[in-house]
Amino acid sequence: QVQLVESGGGLVQAGGSLRLSCVASGSISPINVMGWYRQAPGTQRELVATIRSGSIRNYADSVKGRFTISRDNAKNTVYLQMNSLKPEDTAVYYCNLRQILSSEDYWGQGTQVTVSS
Repeated sequence: QVQLVESGGGLVQAGGSLRLSCVASGSISPINVMGWYRQAPGTQRELVATIRSGSIRNYADSVKGRFTISRDNAKNTVYLQMNSLKPEDTAVYYCNLRQILSSEDYWGQGTQVTVSS
């Protein structure tokens, strides 16, 4: 019903930057939250950042001041600008859309971010 496609991952040196994009399509409710989560090997998937349709943002403490989430509601697209990347940011990054009224969650297939030292 909802499809999410991420792009923009890759290999970057510590201190560098990457910009992730996620395009949502399908039966999307206007009452939703989009966000980014990440999962490193041997760890649980964790929140990176979320953004509501009204542009209210939340960030994990570990990325505050370095990452910026934004969205284009007309395009149902969410972005994650990642600056000052650290090796500990290495993970698969997943795009998420939550349909608030129905409590449905949709996930992209993930994009790998690798930060080398």
